[in-house]
Amino acid sequence: MPPFARFTALASTACAILLWTPYAQAEKLTLMTGGATKIVYLPVTLASRLGYFRDEGLDVDILSEPAGVDTATELIAGAVQGAVGFYDHTIDLQSRGLEVEAIVVLARSAGLAELASTKAAKPMQSMADARGRRLGVTGFGASTDFLSRYLAQRAGLPANAYTVVPLGSDNSFADAMKNGSIDAVMVEEPTASKLLAAGTAQVLVDMRSIEGTRLALGGPYASSCLYAQRKWVAAHPDESRRLVRAMVRSLAFIATHSADQIMAVLPRDFVGANESLYRQALAATMPSFSRDGRMPDGAPQTVLGALAAVNPEIVPRHVELSRTYTNRFADEVNAVAAH
Repeated sequence: MPPFARFTALASTACAILLWTPYAQAEKLTLMTGGATKIVYLPVTLASRLGYFRDEGLDVDILSEPAGVDTATELIAGAVQGAVGFYDHTIDLQSRGLEVEAIVVLARSAGLAELASTKAAKPMQSMADARGRRLGVTGFGASTDFLSRYLAQRAGLPANAYTVVPLGSDNSFADAMKNGSIDAVMVEEPTASKLLAAGTAQVLVDMRSIEGTRLALGGPYASSCLYAQRKWVAAHPDESRRLVRAMVRSLAFIATHSADQIMAVLPRDFVGANESLYRQALAATMPSFSRDGRMPDGAPQTVLGALAAVNPEIVPRHVELSRTYTNRFADEVNAVAAH
């Protein structure tokens, strides 16, 4: 019996997605995430844990790197077939002549919060206080990097008014905030909730919800997604379709199950010692996940606008947004589910 059968039955639409054809031999694929334990990437972990990839005849190996920019690098190098990271990388790569596209969108919020260290001599109260401060990010070129710069710019600060500090892992974030070596940090869940609960941080800008993202960035958004090189998708439409079908099933599972039921599927080290804290962070994040895997209307334009504002090398008129994502596979999956 498939693992998901232990839990509440899916809604009628989700049930239609559960239909699959057995495959004689599993095809090996490798995906890489920008931090597997981050809640924003939860759908790929669930698709693996619930056997959805296996049901599609895929043997998927999931690797993890601290920063999404490293994931993008591995994808372009051909080391992995798919990257589970933020959509903004597809636009950035295209501006540099590298063709990749998101084939399924996972989250409709940025899923991030800019937190100020309460251990700093004079804690920041807003992004306007970033002048002369040290801002922590996962890495140079990461989504946390560009969004930190964009928020500072919107607060009226030039790029040379503050220092960006690449920190890499979640543990480094916690240590830097605790000892006051950085003044603020851009971080995902569950790390954001851990820092806030520890009293080492306070919220400056909250983009963990759809509403908070719209308020901070000015429009609809897309963050975590599964993207691949366009030439790979063109050459492997069936594998792409099966990957998307598994991911949309995973999104349906999130939409029709409680935080406790989802946590029961996850590896123990994902949840950590403080189950109640993780449950709270997960429950708050769940409404931000996509229901259908499609790119939200207007989201590419919002992401491009923010990227171009902080990176003069990205000229909007030279970017073909229609080539940075496709709804083709998600539409096919949802069409089947509707019948």
